[in-house]
Amino acid sequence: MHSEQIKSALIAGFFSTFVLGFLAWLNYLGDYGIWLMALFGAAAVLVFGVSQSPLAMPKNVIGGHMLTAMIGVVFSYYSADSAIMIGLAVGIAITLMIITKTIHPAAGANPILIIESGQSWDFLIMQVLAGTVFIVLSGFVARWFIQYLMDNKYKKTA
Repeated sequence: MHSEQIKSALIAGFFSTFVLGFLAWLNYLGDYGIWLMALFGAAAVLVFGVSQSPLAMPKNVIGGHMLTAMIGVVFSYYSADSAIMIGLAVGIAITLMIITKTIHPAAGANPILIIESGQSWDFLIMQVLAGTVFIVLSGFVARWFIQYLMDNKYKKTA
């Protein structure tokens, strides 16, 4: 393994620790709601670990999560919690992510989480939107930091 790969892995691990730790910390502050979803761990792998992947692009992370979460809430409100409804919600979510070109694998589990836990429309803003935007913004910082390290590697000092 090259030193660049090790640096990138360490930066990905650091940012994943910071972002997910911060969201977990917000959970413990009190009555502000749930800020952390297990699905954000998978999003962090993509955003910080393979940031050049189309699946890690902001449009995919935010759009994919919002789209599939909306489907989850619709099914949570307007259908019975059953295996057929969960399967249908996930199938529709995947279909719409493909059609809208917002494919993000972690988002495929949103309908399951939302239907099983009976989440409401508030969940879309507080958990899904706030969490994904924070992950994406942190991803920009991580990519900048990696680029900064790589650009300065070859500069000579007098």
